[in-house]
Amino acid sequence: MLPKLIEDCESLLLNNFIFQQNDAPAHSPRLAQEWIDQHIPEFVKKDEWSPYQPDLTPLEYHVWGAMLAWYKVFTPKPTNKAELMTVLETTIWEDLPQEAIDLAVLAFQKRLHACIRTDSSHFEHLLK
Repeated sequence: MLPKLIEDCESLLLNNFIFQQNDAPAHSPRLAQEWIDQHIPEFVKKDEWSPYQPDLTPLEYHVWGAMLAWYKVFTPKPTNKAELMTVLETTIWEDLPQEAIDLAVLAFQKRLHACIRTDSSHFEHLLK
């Protein structure tokens, strides 16, 4: 999965990106860490990312919530994992409004400044 992710980032962002990890368990396996060390010269390692800040990534502070909201009103509900994956990938993901995602990405700088003001503590209350 990592090679495909990096390939997509390079083609979409033209090598103008920094890969970051949070402390999610899926990011911790030794093989994943070794692959990243060998293939990505510049990245923010999982132990360099504040464990309190999933709210600094647009996927966390916007996309997952938007997808959940769409799923809650989606009918009929999937009855198995394959159906769920199809609904999430081909219906809900594809229908997410790009404008809202763009606004979430643009909010990153404001969120980063709030994170700094709170010394990497929770900061959502500062954004209202």
